[in-house]
Amino acid sequence: MSRAPSLSGLILAAGESTRMGTDKALLAWPPAGSAIPPPPGQTFLSAGIRALSPFTDVVTVVVGKNEVNLSSVIYASGAGLVRNPAPELGQFSSLQTGLRDVLNRGRDGAMITLVDRPPASAATLQTLLTAFESALSAGKWAVVPEYGGKHGHPVLVVREMIEAFLRAPATSTARDIEHQNQDHIQYIPVDDRFVVSNVDTPQEYTALLSQVSSQLK
Repeated sequence: MSRAPSLSGLILAAGESTRMGTDKALLAWPPAGSAIPPPPGQTFLSAGIRALSPFTDVVTVVVGKNEVNLSSVIYASGAGLVRNPAPELGQFSSLQTGLRDVLNRGRDGAMITLVDRPPASAATLQTLLTAFESALSAGKWAVVPEYGGKHGHPVLVVREMIEAFLRAPATSTARDIEHQNQDHIQYIPVDDRFVVSNVDTPQEYTALLSQVSSQLK
């Protein structure tokens, strides 16, 4: 396969956010004072959907027990959802649930990200998409952004990588499978720290908002 003719956006959002104390998907983003004012009530989840939508055919959000709280945001943002029947098994189970949905929808590739982070910029997503199309021609199965020596999201994968994830035991991690298939992955340096940012606690969220607000002054 030289390119992914149909790409699905996939956002993993089934976690219980126990360290945050409230669902991270519904945290407000971006902070007040942004150069481009966000729609009223925009959250990590709705911002993530809006970011992926121009670069994919469809965006699907993997939910868990939080389905009732997230569904209205998902549908209002023009995305669909699929429920992980056993989110307590961890993030890899949500990844497998989402990737099955990608294939069931007839898509050959996916742009995968996590809900607990600010979305990457449109310029970054375009860079990754362009690199992805070139990488597939060179026999690669995935493209991963890199910032400051760290690997991040979104990760772009083609069918071969999707099938590698789906064949793996439920006790695996995405990192395990990536390491096993490292020869088929291309890492792309980007100038966007959001690809490696994530928020697990109120303190991390406050720090992130402070950093972004200071850059806007």
